[in-house]
Amino acid sequence: MLIVMKADATDHQIEAVVRVIEELGYKPHPMPGATRTAIGITGNQGSVDPSHFETLPGVAEAIRVSKPYKLITRDLRPEKTTVRVGDAAIGGDELAIIAGPCAIESRNQGFAVAEAVRRSGARFFRGGAFKPRTSPYAFQGLGEEGLRILAEIREAYGLKIVTEALDEAGVDLVERYADIIQIGARSMQNFSLLRRVGRSPLPVLLKRGLSATLDEWLLAAEYIMAEGNYRVVLCERGIRTFAQHTRNTLDLAAIPAVRRISHLPVIVDPSHGTGKNFMVTPLARAGVAVGADGLIVEVHDQPDHALSDGAQALTLEQYEQLVSEVRAIHEVIAPAAVT
Repeated sequence: MLIVMKADATDHQIEAVVRVIEELGYKPHPMPGATRTAIGITGNQGSVDPSHFETLPGVAEAIRVSKPYKLITRDLRPEKTTVRVGDAAIGGDELAIIAGPCAIESRNQGFAVAEAVRRSGARFFRGGAFKPRTSPYAFQGLGEEGLRILAEIREAYGLKIVTEALDEAGVDLVERYADIIQIGARSMQNFSLLRRVGRSPLPVLLKRGLSATLDEWLLAAEYIMAEGNYRVVLCERGIRTFAQHTRNTLDLAAIPAVRRISHLPVIVDPSHGTGKNFMVTPLARAGVAVGADGLIVEVHDQPDHALSDGAQALTLEQYEQLVSEVRAIHEVIAPAAVT
């Protein structure tokens, strides 16, 4: 059920509708928009009788929602959501660039890359402290030590920190040191983890699962928002197909498809989407051209010596060239972008 308030509805009238929803045993999700507020309802096992709301002061209409998701849709919020992190944002007018190494390997490595990222004008720094690896013998990350290095980078360069949490205990640590919690592809349907980050005060970057459909990806975002955290960023990072020329197949068609359905910002990961250094910049350009709100890119000062995913990491010089090219594309398409 979706309750659409009138444009001139008062705060008192909105609060009254919220109280009725709670008295019925459901959970209200008020979403203020540019011209009016919509209130989503979750927690109902069956249909909700619209007559409970249609005659309440300030209510324009009560709409039954037939889609499997309620909170991520443009029906609830026609305007695109901008996820703000301090003085930086994802989903606004500026192209968001999140860059850094796959994993934090040492303080010197992290700071060398961070220097280049800050010099490029990017506002976000990525780096893994906990790494879910296919092999149990591969480098698993530095853990809390890596998070401390990330916090030092934020202090030194003013960059917002994006890093992955693998489990609920990891979320507790990430909340202490970082600015955005990343949910990786392998964790996209870890529903207890989704519920936990749904209760976090930090925004969440949700990567698409290895073989997830669009609906499965969007419903994972719905899990987070149903807990009350509405600051969710979607990330297309490639899906597993029969193709052998790339690590994954970057589904660029997902960007306009998501934008048609959802108000959430969506970014592209051309590093995991290709797995090969020489493909990253061309796919980054393409991602921006189809309307992505930003990019998350792996950069390393010595890719040949990287402890994880060195084959897809850009050198510092290649990264600077990528930033120059994608910003030029964004300046051309931004006025025509679908909002």
